[in-house]
Amino acid sequence: MELRTLRYFVTVAEELNITAASRKLNISQPPLSAQIKNLEFELQTVLFIRGKRHLQLTESGRLLYRRAKEIVNLADKAKEEILSLNSGITGTISVGVTSGKAAEIAAGWFAAFLKENPQIRFRIENGGSDELIEKLRGGLVSLAVIAAPYDQNLLNSFYICSEPVCAMLGKDHLSTKDGDAEIPVTTLADTPLIVPGRKSTVESVYKWFRSAKCEPLIVCETENGTDAAALAAQNVGAALFPESVCPKSGGVTVKKLAGAEKRIDYYFVWRKGHPLLTAEEKLIDSIKSQLAEKTATGSL
Repeated sequence: MELRTLRYFVTVAEELNITAASRKLNISQPPLSAQIKNLEFELQTVLFIRGKRHLQLTESGRLLYRRAKEIVNLADKAKEEILSLNSGITGTISVGVTSGKAAEIAAGWFAAFLKENPQIRFRIENGGSDELIEKLRGGLVSLAVIAAPYDQNLLNSFYICSEPVCAMLGKDHLSTKDGDAEIPVTTLADTPLIVPGRKSTVESVYKWFRSAKCEPLIVCETENGTDAAALAAQNVGAALFPESVCPKSGGVTVKKLAGAEKRIDYYFVWRKGHPLLTAEEKLIDSIKSQLAEKTATGSL
């Protein structure tokens, strides 16, 4: 089995359509079909069930796809490593970064990495954690900084940091009159709430309030902390967001929610079973070293 033939097979297996695969590979359909038939002859098996419009992988086809994908990825990785040896670490690293404290920390990682690897380029994708997980699934990013929870069966990860959840309160809310730095959720029992739209976050809000024997009154969901602060300033409701997202000024009073569990945990993640480029592995090693150093000095 030639590497080129395996690349052809992988593309057909992913597109499940000869026309689409030939267009993607920039070759005509007849020779592509011939390559697949020759591969089936060589392996003495049927790899695809041919339909009128689409193909379907057989059990043998699914097995070959998994193995062929690994072989093609390893070949690409070997080429990347050899090029890196000859010219230093090069390429573009695609990283997804969610909002919050982790985004501020990530900027420091990239700056330190670029000093040692000036030929590297970064492509940063922003978004909510669930959105970034989908981009990881689709291969739009290779690495990401997200907030828990996440599927540990899908992603490799290591812990970065955490921060408290705070309430952004408009000037008319009674809690702005006291001098306490923290407030219990019971203080917000009858207050309209503005929260991030992530399903797991909304579930956490319900859990916090129900543990305090009250119900949250959620009137708005948004991922944008700036919008949430503006709404809170206009007394639409109290906005519950990570501390680093809350503005220091702008018409709102910021108070932490009382309780150790009311925090956001951030993780650095990448997909399991997907080989990384040398530059990506080097970045992971660099971040781990930086985190270890900051932990040792107590500066994280």
